[in-house]
Amino acid sequence: MKNLFGIVIIMVLGLMGCSKENSQQAKKDPEKIEVTAKEAEAIIAALEKDMVLIPAGKFKMGPPGQEHEVTLTKPYHMGKYEVTQEQWVALGCENFSVNKGPKLPVTNASWFDCQEFITKLNAKTAGGYRLPTEAEWEYACRAGTTTAYSFGDKITTSEANYNDTKVGKAMNVVSYTPNDFGLYNMHGNVWEWCEDWHAPYPKESVIDPKGPATGAYRALRGGSFLTDDSSTSSFGRVHLRTPDLRYDGIGLRLAKTK
Repeated sequence: MKNLFGIVIIMVLGLMGCSKENSQQAKKDPEKIEVTAKEAEAIIAALEKDMVLIPAGKFKMGPPGQEHEVTLTKPYHMGKYEVTQEQWVALGCENFSVNKGPKLPVTNASWFDCQEFITKLNAKTAGGYRLPTEAEWEYACRAGTTTAYSFGDKITTSEANYNDTKVGKAMNVVSYTPNDFGLYNMHGNVWEWCEDWHAPYPKESVIDPKGPATGAYRALRGGSFLTDDSSTSSFGRVHLRTPDLRYDGIGLRLAKTK
């Protein structure tokens, strides 16, 4: 009888322990970004309103010594901000960002992750969303300027989030002054994936370039909080990044066919 009583006590204690454990697991993770279905609808609607119309035009693309004339024959839309973590989560994508925050740019997002996000976004909307081409990205970044940065030939820590700023992490997507097209953080904060495979620049003039049909690395633009000032220039670009790479300094900005 004593043995039976002891077994009952052990079972009760065990159930209490399980209950406590489940209770602890049920506690909300303070860093996890969660949105309701209704909130997700509002977030997606706001995202659509934050697409800026970029006019068609011509510009000189590339760094000094590699400039070539590019003509973009059709207007398109570009995201006013980098894609945020709350937007990412609203589409049901897993948030791998190291520093969590609803208005922080999503980071640690591979090119493939971005394509999944865009596919889900197009399914929820009228469609047309995509990553920008490199040419579209640089044209939008320059916003009619011919200098190294959209605000001149030099950059300071009051104008962008790069390694000299000493922040050491991505900042709110509304940080700093926007360029003349109204786009925020085109210089620094996080690298932004482009649609193109990386390739050497052409020497001749081109119209609506989209990069090569195949390649090993996808193009990234804009620099990040981890990079130096030259990487954050309007013509700064990086390769050696495979499309499956997730990295704390990499995010995205949307483009949309008009």
